[in-house]
Amino acid sequence: MIAFHHNNSPVLFHFRWIDYCQKNNIPYKLVDCYANDIIEQLKDCSAIMWHYHQAEPSDIVMAKSLLFSIEQSGKKVFPDFNTAWHFDDKVGQKYLLEALHIDLVKTWVFYDEKTVLDWIQQTKFPKVFKLRGGAGSQNVQLVSTTTQAKKLVQKAFGKGFPAYDGWESIQERFRRWRLGKTTAFDVLKGFIRLVKPPRYARVIGNEMNYLYFQEFIANNDSDIRIVVVDGKAFGIKRMNRVNDFRASGSGFIIYDKEAIDERFVKVSFEYQKKLKAQCIAYDYVLDENNQPLLIEISYGFANAGYDDCPGYWDEQLVWHEGAFNPYGWMVELLLKE
Repeated sequence: MIAFHHNNSPVLFHFRWIDYCQKNNIPYKLVDCYANDIIEQLKDCSAIMWHYHQAEPSDIVMAKSLLFSIEQSGKKVFPDFNTAWHFDDKVGQKYLLEALHIDLVKTWVFYDEKTVLDWIQQTKFPKVFKLRGGAGSQNVQLVSTTTQAKKLVQKAFGKGFPAYDGWESIQERFRRWRLGKTTAFDVLKGFIRLVKPPRYARVIGNEMNYLYFQEFIANNDSDIRIVVVDGKAFGIKRMNRVNDFRASGSGFIIYDKEAIDERFVKVSFEYQKKLKAQCIAYDYVLDENNQPLLIEISYGFANAGYDDCPGYWDEQLVWHEGAFNPYGWMVELLLKE
């Protein structure tokens, strides 16, 4: 029997998992991963699946610890350790991807003020500054001058950066409202959060004592996201925001198969084997030589954004036209011997 953490959010995977099990007569039960007796609840289960979220306060505190502990006991879990220890941790991803000789956009991480200041004097700008966590281009900005970079140094080794940028959030909400992708009330909530930041940001606290930069790869009007699950891959092309270099979270999505160069698919299958992961979403741009470069990875994604994908590739790069169910693939992955 498979256990699913019961969650009310429609953007997470569990509703899709439950629907698949109901349609295919697969036994399952709902559990509360926050309960003190969660280990007892799982006694009659061989596996547990939980799509935890980087902006859920309780998940930040305990989700990885619980799942990896259950995995140590011999039960199957989704996401497992190889799939998710680096989730929402760009710093961890840098070390992992470099260690596995994966073609990552050139990335620097610094932990002391003098070293980063010396580097700033020697490097060329622009560079992309990021915090280790955040999705949908949150906590990402283009640094064009040494003066901007030095201000970031002062902040990183001073009071630090809040995990939630209130003014950036308002601008993004307003942008989405103008595009008809959110409501005026959502914009109003952004102003409220200037005074009262979301709880997850208070749980994380200020990010400090490190600086993370990536090389800015010019002449990309979009990025490519490829998701690989159990030997199958699907993808989307995400166009940049207007007058912006950021594509993640823009809402401008192209689903046409012809918009995705199969080289992205091929390397994603190769990287999946290196990572030994169950499910990974890979974000790419093209370098100056027109070669795929990985930006970052994540096990999770907003499910509705992929419902219009017209088909998927298998590991032989054979295209399978038509509707498919990647959430069923995840369930079947845990049912395998």
